[in-house]
Amino acid sequence: MLITIIRTVILYVFIVISVRLMGKRQISELQPSELVITLLIADIASLPMENNDKPMISGIIPTLVLVAMEILVSILMMKSSKFRRIICGNPVVVIEDGKLNQDKMRALRITVEDLCVQLRQLGVFSIEDVEYCIAETNGKLSVLQKPPKRNPTAEDFKIKIEDTGIEAVVISDGEFLSNSLRLCSASETDINRILKKEKTNQEDVFIMTYNRNGDYKIINKE
Repeated sequence: MLITIIRTVILYVFIVISVRLMGKRQISELQPSELVITLLIADIASLPMENNDKPMISGIIPTLVLVAMEILVSILMMKSSKFRRIICGNPVVVIEDGKLNQDKMRALRITVEDLCVQLRQLGVFSIEDVEYCIAETNGKLSVLQKPPKRNPTAEDFKIKIEDTGIEAVVISDGEFLSNSLRLCSASETDINRILKKEKTNQEDVFIMTYNRNGDYKIINKE
């Protein structure tokens, strides 16, 4: 039993590292090649976990090969748009000026019901309100509504909005987050100065947010 647990932990760490090497994507954003590699890695990794008689190398080597293939395919797709089209396909316009492209929908095997569900999830409740609807290569829809149906922007009203940058979490559970500090152009010295002003210790802070304008919010631990 102990050997099984140790093997599982080692393989788990190895698979996490392998997936991190392939890049950051949500499952719903995976391209076909990425989805295939992910499923294969999961299947291969399970074999040494289930059978202690199998050497761990039988799961590690195929996984390394698959990760190397995925990285190579990704590089080739970056270098060649033709190769990318072969692997991922092309975006397809399924609605144009409020009219369904039935031939494209049949080719993609998308029913009107499925299309309407995805449109409603994007806040569009009428096909006639759509200027363009594009089925992307990752299976998601991109929608551009007709001008009268689009939400007005500050630019439309000629309103100037102050750019405060990102409101980043700079302290989480009493610890500084260095990446967040860089995002909002702050340093630990700046934050410590605020904490001193608020008479609060860093260790007592549950969450602290900050932006480039110096606006902040502190929530202490309970």
